[in-house]
Amino acid sequence: MDTTQNQQTIAGPAAVEGFGYWSGRDVRVEFRPAPPNTGIIFVRSDLEGHPRIPARIENLTDTPLRTTLQVGEAGVGMVEHIMAALGGLEIDNCEIWINEPEMPGCDGSSLPFVEAIDAVGIVQQDAPQYKLVVGDIIDDVLRLGNERRWIEVRPSAGKDTLLKYHLQYSSTQPIGRQTLEISLTPDAFRKELAPCRTFVLRQEAERLLANGLGQRASFKDLLVFGDEGPIDNTLRFPDECVRHKLLDIVGDLALVGGRLVGSLTAFRSGHHLNARLVGALMGKRRVARNWKRCA
Repeated sequence: MDTTQNQQTIAGPAAVEGFGYWSGRDVRVEFRPAPPNTGIIFVRSDLEGHPRIPARIENLTDTPLRTTLQVGEAGVGMVEHIMAALGGLEIDNCEIWINEPEMPGCDGSSLPFVEAIDAVGIVQQDAPQYKLVVGDIIDDVLRLGNERRWIEVRPSAGKDTLLKYHLQYSSTQPIGRQTLEISLTPDAFRKELAPCRTFVLRQEAERLLANGLGQRASFKDLLVFGDEGPIDNTLRFPDECVRHKLLDIVGDLALVGGRLVGSLTAFRSGHHLNARLVGALMGKRRVARNWKRCA
């Protein structure tokens, strides 16, 4: 069986407009095709010289509740849903031109970005896809965190990306406990993860508003859970919350700069812990000097 897979980019430009959840400012994102071996690059069209910010773990800066990249004075925030769309669809090369430092929140999912990309199409390129094969850099399990929240990765038996997440809230809260396991493919991402939205508890949303954040967002823009469930909104899946946590992991894993092949399990992990795992894997890859292309 031929397991070779080439790199991919989009067939033409695609745009998404919206506003940033944190800033409330209007923003336009334009996805543009890029040559092989470019990777995913954010380009700040609003800044002099159009500074470029590669979507790699070494450019990550620690920001609560979201994923932010920084190169020099230029930064881009809340990139996780865009990165999830590109990683989930296995798009290797793309320039993302933006006119604000924060990405649009849209409906809190990756679906608007997936739909925009699918509308123009995806094309193969004449270069092999980069893969980070977990079994080539560790023999057993790499685990980070503590008993309250953790994330681990191990080699997978085949050439798949297997993801599992355990979400645990108090039994008195409507989210409760949810677990989902998925074999990540572009079709599975489109159907099972891309539509799943950001969620917060009502008291968390009220704290953000009290701090002057999220003033423009409404209950229709993301899932806000009250005592009885989502307020003025309807779930797209009964377990939409755990699905969104997996979506976030797909976005954070895309910071390896290619496709991860392995089995990952997380318990109450968030962006910070996800990024720590990516950094640890990349460090071990550098030591092993075994950055795999196609198997």
